[in-house]
Amino acid sequence: MEQIKQFNEERDWDKFHSPENLAKSISIEAGELLECFQWDGQNYNKEEVCEELADVFTYCFQMAMKLNVDPEEIILNKLEKTKKKYPVEKAKGVSTKYNKL
Repeated sequence: MEQIKQFNEERDWDKFHSPENLAKSISIEAGELLECFQWDGQNYNKEEVCEELADVFTYCFQMAMKLNVDPEEIILNKLEKTKKKYPVEKAKGVSTKYNKL
């Protein structure tokens, strides 16, 4: 995260990284990640997938920095909530949404 911060500071780009702009960028990059699988989900270019995934992560980390939150902490907090929505005894092996389990 420190290297991402330094990269942006060197280019004076932080002024463009409002939470709104970062959310848009995350969505755009996620679309580009999805595009890697558009016509053939079995035969994708792993290098291209990794590059798009890195872009998504980079914008997510920038959003976390902008909001002054710890990515690990918010992920673990969300995981605890999700565990309650999807208890193993009901959700194991099924993809049903939590409100229909």
